[in-house]
Amino acid sequence: MAKQPRILAGETAAITGAARGIGRATAEAMLRQGMKVAIGDLDMAAAQETAAALGPSTVALELDVTDRDSFSGFLDRAEAELGPVDVLVNNAGIMPIGPFLDEDDATARRIIDINVHGIIFGMKLVLPRMISRGHGHVINIASQAGKYGLPGGAVYCASKAAVINLSRAVRKELRGTSVELSVISPVAVNTELGLGLSEPRQRQFRKIEPQQVADAIVETLREPKFDVHVPKELMVSERLSALLPISAQDSFARLTKADAVLSQVDTGARAGYELRAAHSEPGLDAAPEHPQITEVAGDAGVGTHQS
Repeated sequence: MAKQPRILAGETAAITGAARGIGRATAEAMLRQGMKVAIGDLDMAAAQETAAALGPSTVALELDVTDRDSFSGFLDRAEAELGPVDVLVNNAGIMPIGPFLDEDDATARRIIDINVHGIIFGMKLVLPRMISRGHGHVINIASQAGKYGLPGGAVYCASKAAVINLSRAVRKELRGTSVELSVISPVAVNTELGLGLSEPRQRQFRKIEPQQVADAIVETLREPKFDVHVPKELMVSERLSALLPISAQDSFARLTKADAVLSQVDTGARAGYELRAAHSEPGLDAAPEHPQITEVAGDAGVGTHQS
């Protein structure tokens, strides 16, 4: 007998980097399911504006995912105001763009701190709560860039590959706990982070809307699965690619312009977004100005959002 989809009404979700983009779209999708949502973001003004627009079942809470105490306080406040957290969506992240050898060390550190340590903190803090209750679901937002190495975003790709493999390992440790863990890997998304990116020739790798990722998240909560591609057709492409030698994969990427997505960008279109990135980790000094590196803070697709 087929397992019935889970009813989400009345459950509480906490979403990191939720003031904009995929995080906000996910909050909207969850509210339509009758859930309560904690909007976590470094930009408190934007978080409050989003919560006010989404209605009384949301609460805006300040969050710096690179600070363990901040993350712990975020979960404590979410539970105090909305009830035990049933779902955590680790959505916060950044995506700097530029040649690897031109990237300054502060930028590389910022990527790892937000994209990887932020998710590590989130899981270490929320999973004990979920395990003790025998119920919960963690959603980690990765990227197709974590499955393929794309020039122009080497450390970013590495961070998302880390999210995927971290999730695989932790999932195995959660067996028998009744707590679910899923990783969502979308292509580039039509958000602030996606501004100025090149479009590949293959239709399934072209930019999608944040609502598509949000719908995939809700579907995954209702009918849990681990490895989620957005769009779904990407699963076939990944399996076929794995059968090819690396030289053939590289040739195909050049032919389809998939390897130009992060290396051939309109930096002017991304200027405002890049400026915000320098403040994406308050505890880290801003990276020195560099004529060739683009520092970005944004929301998922080929990345997520830490305001």
